[in-house]
Amino acid sequence: MVGGDEAYRLVDRTRMWHWLGQLKQAGGGFRVCEDGEEDVRGAYCALVAVTLLDLPWRLPDDSPARAHGLTDFCDGLGEYLSRCQTYEGGISAGPGNEAHGAYAFCALACLCIMGLPQESITKYLDIQALIRWLSARQYAPEGGFAGRTNKVVDGCYSHWIGGCWPLVEAALQGSIESSLSLSDIPPTRLFSVEGLTRYILGCCQAPSGGLRDKPSKRPDAYHTCYNLAGLSMSKQRHEYSDLRHPATNLVSWTVKRDDLFPYTTEEGAASESEVAPFQPVYVIPHAAVTQISQWSRSNHVTFTS
Repeated sequence: MVGGDEAYRLVDRTRMWHWLGQLKQAGGGFRVCEDGEEDVRGAYCALVAVTLLDLPWRLPDDSPARAHGLTDFCDGLGEYLSRCQTYEGGISAGPGNEAHGAYAFCALACLCIMGLPQESITKYLDIQALIRWLSARQYAPEGGFAGRTNKVVDGCYSHWIGGCWPLVEAALQGSIESSLSLSDIPPTRLFSVEGLTRYILGCCQAPSGGLRDKPSKRPDAYHTCYNLAGLSMSKQRHEYSDLRHPATNLVSWTVKRDDLFPYTTEEGAASESEVAPFQPVYVIPHAAVTQISQWSRSNHVTFTS
């Protein structure tokens, strides 16, 4: 997000490639650090780094996973993520654990990096069971999202659960090449935009100006970030293209303003709740994704094992 040649060159891309190769596991997943826990956060972070830095998809020769027959960063990953889907329909940190909103987003984003949403998500996940679980995470009367079954709402899940919806909607609607454009689809969403927006703006804003988990909690940078990400997601509609971006080789996502729920105050005046759109997979501005991807592809590195 800082951007620019000086910032991008701080990353040693060859060493990053080798390090990520050390994290790849025999079962298809990734550890979050060497000798650390294996869960879907590690997989998501690894694929973000591989794609934005234009690293080779092949595993380095010194990757321990090669001893188990794996040759690519994505080998076995889809099957691993499938094993993380629980009996409830949500996604857990690893096989056998409890379904959790943040892991659901990480798994869906991984699948959207690995392939087109309508193909990869529907191939590896029971999407109907996932939709049931995600839908059950939005509570009344608050309107916000909870991260797990029988937990209270929390502002950060405005992103972790809310950010799942554009990816699921994309998987169901298909790309702009293979279906009607979103502009031709009736303006329906799979969650209550009004409920989430009212919760963020009415309950998560603190008198000091930051954003928080819920009333009575202190605002902090973490909840400010993810409340804003959720607010942005609720205001934008995303569609993707079958065609890879010619300069970045990434799946191309476009965004349009969604005025399905223009938030109004009790006095009836429109609220100034505009938030810049985020790229739905990488959760940073679209321009930031394009700039680092283009820079990485144009600054060639010879990756040797």
